[in-house]
Amino acid sequence: MIEWTIRGRELANCNCDYGCPCQFNALPTHGSCEAAVGFEIDTGHFGDVNLDGLKGAGVYQWPGPVHEGGGTMQLIVDDGATEEQRDALLTIMTGGETEPMATMWFVYSAMCDTKLDPLSLPIALEVDVDARMGRVSVPGVFETSAEPIRNPVTGDVHRARIDLPNGFEYSLAEMASASTQATGSIKLDLKDSYGQFAELHLSNNGVVRGAA
Repeated sequence: MIEWTIRGRELANCNCDYGCPCQFNALPTHGSCEAAVGFEIDTGHFGDVNLDGLKGAGVYQWPGPVHEGGGTMQLIVDDGATEEQRDALLTIMTGGETEPMATMWFVYSAMCDTKLDPLSLPIALEVDVDARMGRVSVPGVFETSAEPIRNPVTGDVHRARIDLPNGFEYSLAEMASASTQATGSIKLDLKDSYGQFAELHLSNNGVVRGAA
C-alpha cells in the first residue's frame, strides 16, 4: 500500500437539517442524501508525490441513505495540479490505497455505483473554520456558500460543534448554514441546510487523532 497523509480544511454542505442525522447513525432528514464538498490541502503527500496546496471537490447524490448505496459521484481536482498529483488525489478520493472504510472518501466511493468522469477545473475556495465562513466555486459545476447559524428570533450567531472521537472524516466539526447550486451533471439545489467546517488530518488508516 502506498502511504499517504494530508492536512487541510474542508467545507461541506448536504441536504439535511442542521446537525445531519448521518453524524449520529440516523437516517437522513429527507430520506435521500445530496452533498457538495470542497477542501484544500496545506501539507500532504502520496508516496513521493507532493500534494501541498492542492484543492479538490466532489458532488454526490444518493437515492436513499448513503449506506444503502446506489449513489452517483463526480470528483474535481484543481486544474493547477500536475498529472501525477491529479492521479494521486483521485486515488485518495476514490478510496484507493486506504484501509477499508477508514475515510469518508472510501465509504462514499464504495457506495456510489455511478462514478462520472472526474474533472480538472479551477477551484476557488475560502474556508475559515473558526468563523464558520466560506465558499467553494467550481465553474459550470457547483457553488457553495456558508455562514454561521443564527438564532431565528434574535439573529445572534449560534455556535455548535460535533465531536466524533471515532469518526472517519474529522475529529471536530463546526456547524454552519450552507447553500449550494449545482448545475453540472449532478443537479443540487440546497438552501440554508447542513453546513460543515472541519480541519482535516487523514492518512491510509483514517483520521489522525488530536488534529482538531
